[in-house]
Amino acid sequence: MDEREIEALERELPALARLRRFSAALSRIPWFANLGEPLTPGARATALAYSQGLGFPDAELAILVDWDDAAAAAENIDWNSPAWEAEELMRADLTGAALEFLSEDALQIAMTMIADRVSEPAREAMEQASFIWDVEDDAQKQLAVGAAVQAAHLASLVLVAAADPDFDADDHPFTAKFRLFEFGRWPVGVIGSSFNIF
Repeated sequence: MDEREIEALERELPALARLRRFSAALSRIPWFANLGEPLTPGARATALAYSQGLGFPDAELAILVDWDDAAAAAENIDWNSPAWEAEELMRADLTGAALEFLSEDALQIAMTMIADRVSEPAREAMEQASFIWDVEDDAQKQLAVGAAVQAAHLASLVLVAAADPDFDADDHPFTAKFRLFEFGRWPVGVIGSSFNIF
């Protein structure tokens, strides 16, 4: 390796170390363990931090109490809604920030690793939850697992961007969204004036 390649590798190591630690913890998250339950104070504060950070401070928390409501809400999300567009803008900004610390190849490899590490435990947890909720529709189950994978992807981008000492990862809305999964919830999304959480 030449000097330039070594310097590039040294610049990538802190972000890659953060992602490795994050990926190792993904199998210990209580995925979907508290669906339909009342929100704990910590989960409520986290949900508000997400909706406010996304730019929807007036969105009311709507706790979905059964699987049919959650699946219907997930299937009817308008992918061109203001909330979706706000997330996409943040994701694009974070991707740009992450590429300041990782090469495109390294970022792609890291994101693939995260997706692999989250998919299996989330799928297994969803199988358990679907047994409890008597869900047979594989497409509906995949919606929830896909949401978990996406949240881990977004949280990973936050971790990479946090290599910048001026970037506050703890207060980022994508950190809050991922924490809702850590609370065993499924943050379905902001629809109209409601933030739907199962």
